[in-house]
Amino acid sequence: MQKYRSFILPIAITIGLFFHHYIAFLTPAVPYLIFSILFFNFTALDFSKLKFSMMDVWLVLFQVVVSISCYALISPLNEVVAQGVLIGVLCPVAAAVVVISCMLGANRERITTYTLVGNAMVAIVAPIYFSFIGTHVDMPFFTSLLLIFSKIFPIIVLPMILAIITQKFMPKVNGFFVRYGFLSFYLWAMALTVTIGQTIDFIFLHGQGNTHIILWLSAASLIACVIQFAFGKKVGQKYGDKIAGGQALGQRNTALAIWMSYTYLDPLASIFPATYSIWQNLYNSYQLWQHDRAAKSEKH
Repeated sequence: MQKYRSFILPIAITIGLFFHHYIAFLTPAVPYLIFSILFFNFTALDFSKLKFSMMDVWLVLFQVVVSISCYALISPLNEVVAQGVLIGVLCPVAAAVVVISCMLGANRERITTYTLVGNAMVAIVAPIYFSFIGTHVDMPFFTSLLLIFSKIFPIIVLPMILAIITQKFMPKVNGFFVRYGFLSFYLWAMALTVTIGQTIDFIFLHGQGNTHIILWLSAASLIACVIQFAFGKKVGQKYGDKIAGGQALGQRNTALAIWMSYTYLDPLASIFPATYSIWQNLYNSYQLWQHDRAAKSEKH
């Protein structure tokens, strides 16, 4: 299966595209898939090596400053597009980012550190932004914070706690999960198929009469995807891990962004993270293909 893995993501995207109506019904399974993916990866993690660095600071600053700046610039022209860009740039790094990052050669501890930092940042900053942007500006800050944290904790924090317990008290069980850690990639492909199916199904359901908004949001998400991967790689290169920097800033938790759009903003703004999901995974497929081809060349 190893030699076919660069084709797995394009296949997952294609299935999601063509069978979106049926696959969208599987959306409730995604959090459980992400939980399993993270648990597999956390069991192989050396928690003593987790260390906050200046790379994390620059990436967090990019998300916080660029998201609100873009909103301020675009809002006078189109509020829905502005909200889409805001949520797409602000939303945290994808929970399963460690899967592709480690396959591409990133440091597991470094990318995991930013996963925790980025999600904590969003849990604090997002309620502040939503206090003056969107449809629930009257919602108390702590209510909003707890609501967002309730979405983050079961998927990000809980599998980490279980992995720590397993490492400490059940080393043989932990060794079993480490041995079969490669399964996390295929679980991620399944989650991707469902996410793409949900995305396309949403566009079909809400696209009528909103074609121009969808096109603007789709174009903006493509531009953001290019900029975030490029800037993340630049920052990561400066701090010794180009791949981790690119993936940390480029790969977004689009499922959480879509939920936040529905909860706090104009639901149509969710088109931005929805189409972003397609761009980021197409690029990750390309990166994986390049990486595998380079590895084959070295062997020969």
